[in-house]
Amino acid sequence: MPSSRPVFVRAVGLALVATVAFVGAPCVGPSAALARPASEGFADLAERLLPAVVNISSSTNVQARNGDNRGPEVPQFPPGSPFEQFFKDFMDRNKRGDKGQQQPSEPAHKQQSLGSGFIVDPSGFIVTNNHVIDGADEISVTLQDNTTLKATLVGRDERVDIALLKVEPKEPLAAVPLGNSDQMRVGDLVLAIGNPFGLGGTVTAGIVSARSRDIHQGPYDDFIQTDAAINRGNSGGPLFNMVGEVIGINTAIYSPSGGSIGIGFSIPSNMAKNVVAQLKEYHHARRGWLGVRIQQVTPDIAESLGLSTPSGAMVAGVNEGGPADKAKLRNGDIVLKFNGQDVKEMRNLPRIVADTPIGQSVPVVVWRDGKEVTLTAIVGELPDEQQLAAATPGAKPEPTKTTELAGLGVKLAPLSAAAREKFSIDPAQKGVMVTDVDEGSAAAEKGLRVGDVIVEVQQEAVNSPADVVDRIERTRKQGRKAVLMLIQGQDGLRWVTLPLAGGGGDQPKKPG
Repeated sequence: MPSSRPVFVRAVGLALVATVAFVGAPCVGPSAALARPASEGFADLAERLLPAVVNISSSTNVQARNGDNRGPEVPQFPPGSPFEQFFKDFMDRNKRGDKGQQQPSEPAHKQQSLGSGFIVDPSGFIVTNNHVIDGADEISVTLQDNTTLKATLVGRDERVDIALLKVEPKEPLAAVPLGNSDQMRVGDLVLAIGNPFGLGGTVTAGIVSARSRDIHQGPYDDFIQTDAAINRGNSGGPLFNMVGEVIGINTAIYSPSGGSIGIGFSIPSNMAKNVVAQLKEYHHARRGWLGVRIQQVTPDIAESLGLSTPSGAMVAGVNEGGPADKAKLRNGDIVLKFNGQDVKEMRNLPRIVADTPIGQSVPVVVWRDGKEVTLTAIVGELPDEQQLAAATPGAKPEPTKTTELAGLGVKLAPLSAAAREKFSIDPAQKGVMVTDVDEGSAAAEKGLRVGDVIVEVQQEAVNSPADVVDRIERTRKQGRKAVLMLIQGQDGLRWVTLPLAGGGGDQPKKPG
């Protein structure tokens, strides 16, 4: 039977591909006549906007497999679907032939994908989702009057699923402007226009259901949720406000069946303005880069550092020679503000930094040593690839002496050459190695593993098990409920907190 579990579905028609997208440079201002009361319907608004919304068809040449005589692949259906077995049987008969003989291998064929887009410049620039045209050999754009034009790819950005296309029209095209998505409020009316299931210009209406949705599609998730009907083929289509401005790009739906159930997601136009401009100028996106690895600030971490609320982004690693390193950011800093914008939670920081102009000098407010400290960073450009740490050369084993952290379920030992070889620990790595973690202990629940290295305790470097014991005892005497540790593991640096028996959490509390 088909699964009833809701899933995120990309709103692409036919051949389904994947990911996220947005918008470009406005060129035609909204008319005052567009702002009509809802009681009068959306007819005038839709009539003005439809000419700027296009249907996009992309095709990919799929080569036949030499000698296997399998021909086209069976369409994909949900497990248990009656169509699944029907098409499988049909394709098997087609390959065998009426007398059970193999047919000649199929020639190369085209795989089609349908989606939507919108014109942002009368000269023919069109914005859509990257996943609508990803891998395409040919791209065609159909206007509202059924004129079909060949499109070329100007540039694309896989990280936020934006693509910019260009057609060569004989005369200027109708275009729509980008609005300010930050002004949209929950409950505001919106219109979605697109190409659902290849049906052509289709208008649906709804409201903004929620803001700043994170559906775990990428580091820059900040979706507008809407109940306007969005289906497969709507990908890349615009979401309009009531004055005819594009305030989002329809890109995904939450659905158990693949059809609209009133939970659709659009990426805000404000996120894409710079990206589209860069695609137009450079043919690729250029993003701001700080050069830090970050993690969420939990209540335990906030309490252990004396931070009143668990907000900001905690620095778990600094790229050597990067903008953060040059600005003197360090492990354990909690970024509270960047360039004047509050970092309410970890996921806000990558988007704020990415939208900051490259080369700009910006103030960075961090929480360090129990107080706010303001640093200055010069924003760099996000590189395509990151350098990985070198592997560790071999070494002869040597005896180790372990130290147990009472009440924490952890045993420690100095870093030895044998340990560095066994667990591929960098020769330059400093700290204390975890040699044992009790099953069911708080350390195990927090994800500590044998081979992890404790680098800092309460933001102070440790080089021996005695250093770790000393820092923990000092933290316990301060009445803290937990101790904060910086851990270097196989997945990189991360901060963890371990509860302290006898700390602040075990003290009697005074009544009301």
